[in-house]
Amino acid sequence: MPHRCDWHTDDPVYIDYHDREWGRPVYDSKKLFEMLCLEGMQAGLSWITILKRREAYRRAFAGFDPEIISEFTEDQVGALMQNSGIIRNRRKIRSIIQNARSFLELEKEQSFSTYLWRIVGGQPITHCYHSASEIPSSSVESRMMSRNLKKRGFSFVGETICYAFMQAVGMVNDHETTCFCYAQIRDQNRLDHRSVKLTDSRYKQDEKNSDHN
Repeated sequence: MPHRCDWHTDDPVYIDYHDREWGRPVYDSKKLFEMLCLEGMQAGLSWITILKRREAYRRAFAGFDPEIISEFTEDQVGALMQNSGIIRNRRKIRSIIQNARSFLELEKEQSFSTYLWRIVGGQPITHCYHSASEIPSSSVESRMMSRNLKKRGFSFVGETICYAFMQAVGMVNDHETTCFCYAQIRDQNRLDHRSVKLTDSRYKQDEKNSDHN
């Protein structure tokens, strides 16, 4: 049996997520949008609570299609509040709708993926943590992400949520060094040498402004 991060549980859903998704780089803008929304839904809850409801969230929010979600009405919010498959929190539901609108506004200038990956220089950061107790709950990068997203109108994007998001979508490799995924992801990232274009002047201005806050 392969050794995994000590924080994983014996829940097969969690094990599959740990092995196949967590920490593996995601570059698709809509998938990044989905994960950011789900991480926001986790606020005050455990990740497994949201993970087990992911399919219900996808059905409820049109597959996390920002264009469709951005048109949701208050009547639809009311209907979602009756949906037992998701967390029925009105503020969180409305935040997904607002985030979809903010996503579309941002995409008029550049891709959401480019905007986010710019924070880590376009490539994953590989950390070297031996145990869960060493892993931080936020970072300089997550604080920058949080500030910039809030300026763009996003909500439920605090620095801790942003760091959890960065871990989930592989912007940082925070698997423990003894976990079989750690070396696997590290080596794959070295082979890929994949980066996003870092040419958007608007983002650079956001970053500059963040540095002065």
